[in-house]
Amino acid sequence: MDHFRVENLSISFGGLKAVNNISFGVEKNSIFSIIGPNGSGKTTIYNMISGIYKPDSGRILCDGEELVGLSPDRIARKGVARTFQNIELFSNATVMDNLLLGRHIHMKTGVFSGAFLWGRGSRAAREEIRNREIVEKIIDFLDLQSVRNNYVASLPYGKRKLVELGRALALEPKILLLDEPSAGMNTEEKEDLNIWIKDIQADYRVTILLIEHDMNMIMGISDRILAMNQGEKIIEGTAKEVQSHPEVIRAYLGEEHGC
Repeated sequence: MDHFRVENLSISFGGLKAVNNISFGVEKNSIFSIIGPNGSGKTTIYNMISGIYKPDSGRILCDGEELVGLSPDRIARKGVARTFQNIELFSNATVMDNLLLGRHIHMKTGVFSGAFLWGRGSRAAREEIRNREIVEKIIDFLDLQSVRNNYVASLPYGKRKLVELGRALALEPKILLLDEPSAGMNTEEKEDLNIWIKDIQADYRVTILLIEHDMNMIMGISDRILAMNQGEKIIEGTAKEVQSHPEVIRAYLGEEHGC
């Protein structure tokens, strides 16, 4: 059985079919990418998976458990974390505080409980120590030590994208939805991101769903790829199968090269 599965997913807005009868399965600890031109329905699928939109029909299953109808917060508690195309961080908070906020679904005593005021043996103190240990590992993993106490607003764009990735990891997800993670990054930052995504797959054992316009990244790191156009599935397969499909070349790769 697939670790994560979408079955016959459809949604319309104002009579326009944004996503039409899309199905796919994702194996545990794999990288599954969704490609297609702007407006093809990729982010709409993410919005349905994360509970922002409720599909008109279809099912979304994580380890056999239905996610459709759950609130975004409940879905996050089931182990689905997400980064956004436009960075959604707290600009006037530090890197450390943004990452600690990513722990909120695991906290029983509040994000900033002042736990140490109650003594190191209290449940609140133990919880805060554990949350900080997890965040410290993420800071080391993403090489954010030099900016840990900096305000997010002061960071260059590429670093902010990494902080958002770190905040998603702080949720300890089973499924990680990455929406255009390399957007706005320079070549060097993209190369680093490639490595980090593969390292997340290896070290965190997370199943990754990826939306990305950088075709070199997609073809280089994806285990399976779903190509879409205008809400419809064109093909699902390996990088080699997808990039050689004539409709993909016409609908997406051709557009990228100005054809």
